[in-house]
Formats: sequence, C-alpha cells, structure tokens
Amino acid sequence: MKRFLFLLTILITLSLAVIGCGGEDSQAAQETTASVAETLPEDVQAVSTGLSGAAAASAAESSPEASDAAQAIFSATGEFVSPVRSELSPKLPGRVAKLYVDEGAYVRAGQPVLELESDYTRLNLQSAQAEVARARAGLDEAARDLQRKKDLVAKDSIPRATFDRSQAAYDQAQAAHQAATAHAALLRQQLADATLRAPVTGMVAEKRTDVGARLGDAGVAFVFVQLSPLKLRFQVPERYLGRIERGDKVTATVDPYPNEKFEGTIKTVGGVIDPKTRTMFAEAEFANRDGRLRPGLFARVETKLD
Repeated sequence: MKRFLFLLTILITLSLAVIGCGGEDSQAAQETTASVAETLPEDVQAVSTGLSGAAAASAAESSPEASDAAQAIFSATGEFVSPVRSELSPKLPGRVAKLYVDEGAYVRAGQPVLELESDYTRLNLQSAQAEVARARAGLDEAARDLQRKKDLVAKDSIPRATFDRSQAAYDQAQAAHQAATAHAALLRQQLADATLRAPVTGMVAEKRTDVGARLGDAGVAFVFVQLSPLKLRFQVPERYLGRIERGDKVTATVDPYPNEKFEGTIKTVGGVIDPKTRTMFAEAEFANRDGRLRPGLFARVETKLD
C-alpha cells in the first residue's frame, strides 16, 4: 500500500509538470511520464492515463487561438446619419404670418410648422364660392328650359332651331359652372398651401425664416431630419469582405450613454474598395424609437465574426 501511494505521488507531480511546462521541457516530461507509467502496476497505469487525458483537455480549452477563433469581434468607429434630410419650401411665395415650431423641436409628419399670410386668398375664395352658386342656379334654369323644349319638339310644337338654342344655352351654363367650381377649388388649394407642414417625423435641424419675412418660390423655411430609424456608417478592412454580411447584428456605444449598448442590423456592406485605405463601406440601421441617438453622433460599433 505504501509503495502504491509513493508511485501515485510521483505520477501526480509529473502530470503537473506537463501542464506547466512548454516546448521541449513539456515533451520530455511527457516522455518521462509515459516511461514511468509503463513500469507501474495495471491499476496505477489506468489512473496515469486518465490524468494525462485531463491535462491535455485542460490545455486545449485554455488555448488562446481556440478562444479567439470562437469569440472573434470586429470593432470600428463611425457616425450616425439621418436617412432623410428634407428642405421645406412654400409652393407659392408669401409673407410669414405664424411660426409653430423652432429649431430643435420634435415634429410628426403632417404637423403644421408655418403659416403664410392668406387674407386676400380667403376673400377671393368667398367671391369664387358666390360665383359657383350663381353658375349653379343658371345651370339649373338652363336644364329646366332644355327639358321643356325636348317635350315640345317631340310633339312638333316648336321649330328645331328653338330646341338647338336651348341646348346651346344649357351647354354654356354647364361650362360656366365647371369654370367657377375649378376656380374655387384652386383658391382652396392655395389657402391650404399657405400652411406648411412637416414632411417627415423627426427634428427641426434648421430654421431659416422668421415672422414677417417673405419667402420666394425657392426659399427654404426649415430643414428637417428623420430620427427613426438612423444609420451608422463605418469603414471595414477588405480582409473582412466575406465575414461581415447583410443582416448581421451589431452593437454601438456612444459617449452620452456610456453604460448602454444600442443594437442594430447591417443593411449595406461591400461595394467598391478604396484603393488608398483598402477599406469598404458598411452601414447599419438602428431603430432609435426613443430618439435619443442623433445625426452626427460619434459611435463605436462591434460585431461578432463568423
């Protein structure tokens, strides 16, 4: 029994030497262990074989190459950009009467942001509506007269020329009513266009006018940027061309929120490789439903490689 314990102590010491040593010392220790194991009794040889296998497995698990291959992570830096940047201009020139938002305000698509002076347009619309009513009355009278003439001409009670004149009067009344209706519709559209509305849901990036200022046909009143979703653009070295693909998940960190990670999805990768930097363009999309991320914000992005 003492001989068995003595040999087992020697065996454990040699196994530890195999794990701790590398290169030629490790190989020599393994050969020594194998030679000693051959001289041990059969039951001790079984213990020796089990310890050697466990040491080899432990060494394989702690290998840096295996760990890096299983958890390869690509890191880069980029900038958030808005997918939509819109400049709002009036359809017709006019003077600014009211402003409903200021620079930096959040807006929703269709929300009123500016109103032009429209007093004369309202007066012209009232006049046009009265003209529509007058034309409608004339059209109704011409229609009744035409119906009477149809009944009489069917009985040969009046000449055909009389019926033709009634038909022409009806056609003229109908055309006058259509013209008056179209003019009123035009004025209503001009009145609606006097109120400028946000084209996208996002933020007012720039305000370029004020109350009392006159806006021409090409005058820009506001610049809007979309905040949801946002895109993060960054560069990828060419060696990762086959390892980063559309649909891959990425995480981004920004200085304003140092303890948070924002998740996104790669939408574009590849394209033409820049011969100077040997990099390609990549773009990830972030939902940004809470609007905390902003265009122009610097970010650090990471993604796991296959």
